[in-house]
Amino acid sequence: MSNDTAPQPLRTLGIVGTGAMGRGIAQVAAEAGLAVYLHDQREGAVAEAREFVASMWQRGVQKQRLSEADAERYRAGLNEAATLDGLAGCDIVVEAIVEKLEAKQALFQQLEAILGEAAVLATNTSSLSVTAIASACRHPERVIGFHFFNPVPLMRIVEVIPGLRTAAAVTQRVEALGQAMGHFTARATDTPGFLVNHAGRAFGTEALRILGERVADHASIDRILVDQGGFRMGPFALLDLTGLDVSHAVMESIYHQYYEEPRFRPSPLTRQRLTAGLLGRKSGEGFYRYVDGRAQVPEEAPLPAAEPRAVWIGAEEEDSRSALSTLVRDAGWPLENGATPSTDALCLVAPWGEDASGCALRLGLPAERCVAVDLLAGLERRRSLMTTPATRADVRDAAMALLGHDGTPVSVIADSHGFVLQRVVAAIVNVGSEIAQQGVAEPATIDRAVELGLGYPRGPLAMGDHYGSRRILAILDNLLAATGDPRYRASPWLRRRATLGLPLTHP
Repeated sequence: MSNDTAPQPLRTLGIVGTGAMGRGIAQVAAEAGLAVYLHDQREGAVAEAREFVASMWQRGVQKQRLSEADAERYRAGLNEAATLDGLAGCDIVVEAIVEKLEAKQALFQQLEAILGEAAVLATNTSSLSVTAIASACRHPERVIGFHFFNPVPLMRIVEVIPGLRTAAAVTQRVEALGQAMGHFTARATDTPGFLVNHAGRAFGTEALRILGERVADHASIDRILVDQGGFRMGPFALLDLTGLDVSHAVMESIYHQYYEEPRFRPSPLTRQRLTAGLLGRKSGEGFYRYVDGRAQVPEEAPLPAAEPRAVWIGAEEEDSRSALSTLVRDAGWPLENGATPSTDALCLVAPWGEDASGCALRLGLPAERCVAVDLLAGLERRRSLMTTPATRADVRDAAMALLGHDGTPVSVIADSHGFVLQRVVAAIVNVGSEIAQQGVAEPATIDRAVELGLGYPRGPLAMGDHYGSRRILAILDNLLAATGDPRYRASPWLRRRATLGLPLTHP
């Protein structure tokens, strides 16, 4: 295939494999005006796929989101290729078959003998190396990754992944095709997990680590990350939705492909639960139990009643001190202003990446009367309270009553370096920063792809800027110093920009 020819638009698309991904790609391709040819080795599979996609369009007609004429035009664009030879006239063929390297290589070798010289071979792989798939082809320069997300019509993002030998013109043509299909095209390098799955490693793995340390139960972790962090779904609800048979395999795959990079370390909790068959929604029980498809989420315990008592604030930053002082005054509790707390005062601290015990000892405070409050996301939607192992029950109850005086929910967690939200957010920002450092994708692409592909409230770099990159760096440095775990070592991308006061989105 010549690299000198001007890129031509791709108008005829073949799809091999008509499962959920193949059907979704067929739907958006037909809607974009392409002639689509479907092939599947299972007899009757193409007919089922065409019927399914047609039913989606008919539903659109019934809901008045689509005209009957458009639905008919789209249906006319879906064709069956009874054999692979029926794909001979296609400008591009997308494979959406089993996620096995040998199977994809064998298919592309067959297609090379059938397709024209200018045709593109695209793989929808989510985890295999595009370069490795292309290595079995006579013309690896026309092989590219074209990774959609399920459900394709709703997930308006596609990763475009050139292999090491993919021609620039092929990349341009496939990017243009993705845009014509109404998707944001995220160009990424051919690295393990590409962009979105790579960026998604922090959310679940850090939450699992928190659970494994018995800092909080799974429902509390989910509540904190949804309410405080603004995530659409908590990590354990998400693991249940995806299924541990899928999620754990991806965790292990990316971890091993990166030669045991500590940032991606899986948890033994998921391996054990996978062995027990606790897959999630599909098995009726995962981290949650499901009845008629609905998660049985334990109710939160009511907040204890407590008489107002003197409060002393040990927050070291002015904005943290101001936020806690306002909370105390709004609750009508007495606020001490002395250099040290009185003998019975409730002591509030607001550490970054520290545990309550260490913060109390560093500030010379009585651990039995000290509790820590997470101020990373403010105090609006939920408040996280951390006790030390020595915190008295009456002090804990008083702190819960104070923080929940206005009806805002309160989560109480065990002593932990970095709370829940701080740890998960810092991990997300750090992985996103390292993706930028490695040049997997441009900063703006990283953020937009994660927003669309993972549903995060912000992309990882924008998230770091929102919460403050210096604060994120402090959390990571404190976690690393306390645990010695290299999973918390800060990315050079993050450290340099935080130190210089530059946004993480700065190239």
